Amino acid sequence: MSSDADAPVETTTASVEDLQAQIQALEEEVSDLREATDDGGQKSMTIIATKGTLDMAYPPLILASTAAAFGWDVVVFHTFWGLDILHEKKSKNLKLSAVGNPSMPMPNAVAALPFMDSVATNMMEKKIEDNGTATIEELIETSLDMGVDLQACQMTIELMGYDEDEFYDGVTTGVGAATAIQHMADADVQLMI
Repeated sequence: MSSDADAPVETTTASVEDLQAQIQALEEEVSDLREATDDGGQKSMTIIATKGTLDMAYPPLILASTAAAFGWDVVVFHTFWGLDILHEKKSKNLKLSAVGNPSMPMPNAVAALPFMDSVATNMMEKKIEDNGTATIEELIETSLDMGVDLQACQMTIELMGYDEDEFYDGVTTGVGAATAIQHMADADVQLMI
């Protein structure tokens, strides 16, 4: 006479074996997918930089130089006010806007005073210097040295009346939105800052 307790053991053993077989099949499928998608090629990143303030110049340059340090192919497409980052004179005088900046420790009524952008900029520049943080110029040079393609939007150059000779040496000009979009379409990571 067989006991009812024996039946679940067989079902349990069969269920464990079925689960192990399913896990094995899934592991093989994941491995096949990894092999199919990992062509061993270079990772790529496209960053669109649209703002030309001191605080908004750092993120695209830090991310670009870091990704390049890991061997990534990196393009930073600068358009509209983002072109100020690539302009040798303007990049040395980027301001930090105090108005509407939620991180500023002052109300907007105070931040709107005519001299507050200069005060905020001076405070930030002092923090950068005291902390030993790289300047915008240093990050641009580092990025270019590491092979980052810093691109200046041709339409914006013409619209804003920029002189291409005033950009840092190594900046790519004559680039349009179509080129940026193509690189974005093929990139592993796309960011807009």
